[in-house]
Amino acid sequence: MKTKPVLVADDVKTIIQAASRYAQEHDWRVTISVVDDGGHLLGMLRLDGASPMTATISPGKARTAALGRHESSHYEESINSGRYAYLSVPMPVMLEGGVPIVVDGEVIGAVGVSGVKSTQDVEIGKAGIAALMTAQR
Repeated sequence: MKTKPVLVADDVKTIIQAASRYAQEHDWRVTISVVDDGGHLLGMLRLDGASPMTATISPGKARTAALGRHESSHYEESINSGRYAYLSVPMPVMLEGGVPIVVDGEVIGAVGVSGVKSTQDVEIGKAGIAALMTAQR
């Protein structure tokens, strides 16, 4: 039998707090979502001024990253390169902005961000994950 780390409520709080702080420092209005390794929503925060639509897109990006075990940009890039078969895959949101959380080589969840340029969404998600990794040391 194999064991692996799992996200707990305090981890989710750490990620969301750090990611939201990073977004606010840049005056970016976004929604931040954290899911477990099965893509189930553990926490979400829609910052003041973020579009209501971001509350649907953000958890979808996170779920895609968790289930696919890749950044969600992997699927967007593949589709844009002509791999249209990915459009039939039942992933909710195959747009850049979903980042898997990897511990000891295992995906234990993901962060999804929506509301600004997709590269900035990724920056925010990675800031949240970095805070978690720092807190775990």
